[in-house]
Amino acid sequence: MISLATLRDRYDNYQQLMRWDKPIGTLLLLWPTLWALWMATGGKPHLPVIAIFCLGTFLMRSAGCVINDYADRDFDAHVDRTKQRPFARGAVSQKEALLLAAFLAVLSFLLVLPLNLLTKLLSVPALLVAASYPFTKRFFPMPQAVLGIAFSFGIPMGFAAETGQVPLLAWVLLLANLCWVVAYDTAYAISDKPDDLKLGIKTSAITMGDYDVAGVMICHGLFLAMMAAIGVHLALAWPYYAGLAIAVALIGLQYRDIKNRDRALCFKAFLDNNRVGAVVFAGVALSYLV
Repeated sequence: MISLATLRDRYDNYQQLMRWDKPIGTLLLLWPTLWALWMATGGKPHLPVIAIFCLGTFLMRSAGCVINDYADRDFDAHVDRTKQRPFARGAVSQKEALLLAAFLAVLSFLLVLPLNLLTKLLSVPALLVAASYPFTKRFFPMPQAVLGIAFSFGIPMGFAAETGQVPLLAWVLLLANLCWVVAYDTAYAISDKPDDLKLGIKTSAITMGDYDVAGVMICHGLFLAMMAAIGVHLALAWPYYAGLAIAVALIGLQYRDIKNRDRALCFKAFLDNNRVGAVVFAGVALSYLV
């Protein structure tokens, strides 16, 4: 019979495996989903749809973290930042991780059952891309682009759930968000660059070489330019552009942090993108209120 202490240890290990103690990934996944829901409905998304997507974002990000640690199980023990993760210290088995990821994925799919057929269909490639991303680090020189697609799938799904279709606007917003994801995850990859080079893992920071910082800022610039164009297309009001202006300032501060490739400051720059997503969402929401 399993003791209470053992159950508590397993619960703690599963929490760490799903990164419940580190919500930054969920937030970075949630902001563009919320942009899409507000833009798709002219600022009037349905509350049940918001609830479904918020919970679904949390579950899918949790599942993605489990799969990521499963894929990196032979590497994490050799990296200072990840050597205390459950897999790295032998606290969970491969079977446990796969069952947990499957359970979270099933819960996510159950959430979309009340939504229309198109949203259900889009959930399939969304799951496949999210599950495959961790393995692309073995062979694909820009795995951050795959992550960008995975972290952007809430956009077409949001449009589909609210309008029953995925217009060109949704795909442009997806492309803008993909650029943003590549930007902030490359900053993250710069902080891990020495370890990744030793382990033979491929990242955008390694692929860009000496132009990694420039690459981050170019991707940020493309993101901001496309978001501005989207605002013009939708005739959004001044709060949207105020939000973008604040985002420009925040991203400028990130350049100060990453320009010397200090590992701790690069990781800080990655975390600071939560504020970028938040101010853009505030601008979208307020634009529809004025």
